[in-house]
Amino acid sequence: MEQEEQASRVLENVPGASLAYKLVDFIDGWSRKYSIWPIHLVTGCCSPEFMQVSGVRFDMERLGVLPFASVRQCDCIMVVGIVSRKMADRVKYLYEQMGEPKYVVAVGACPTGKGPFYDSYSIVAIDDYVPVDVYIPGCPPRPEAIIHGMMELQDKIVKERRLGKIE
Repeated sequence: MEQEEQASRVLENVPGASLAYKLVDFIDGWSRKYSIWPIHLVTGCCSPEFMQVSGVRFDMERLGVLPFASVRQCDCIMVVGIVSRKMADRVKYLYEQMGEPKYVVAVGACPTGKGPFYDSYSIVAIDDYVPVDVYIPGCPPRPEAIIHGMMELQDKIVKERRLGKIE
């Protein structure tokens, strides 16, 4: 961390350093935007709608969203459906195993606000356990809404600043 701060202080006085930072940030954001690898935690009745997103008509892979099975290589968790207290601990465990940067997408009414099970003792909202980046509403959400939510996540990724704060 100290080396990054020293390099940042050295580059503050170099002419054109802010342009170099902006260019590298742009390339980094563009490449991460089109290479989102989510892991799916599908537990409820949203699963048929969610399966349509990977089908022929609504192809999520054209946006660069490629489902992956290994948590250590993923950078996004998509929580779809009901989340119980026991499963929420597992979601948090998987979230902690992921590398940086990591994102969470809550798909449907159940992970966002418990849905029709709002008064249940065992169903929880996922944002009580892990920080959620994008909420996709609906019970069940349409495939278009899921794709729109992933496009919102892509916009968030592009706007992130990863390098120095030279302006």
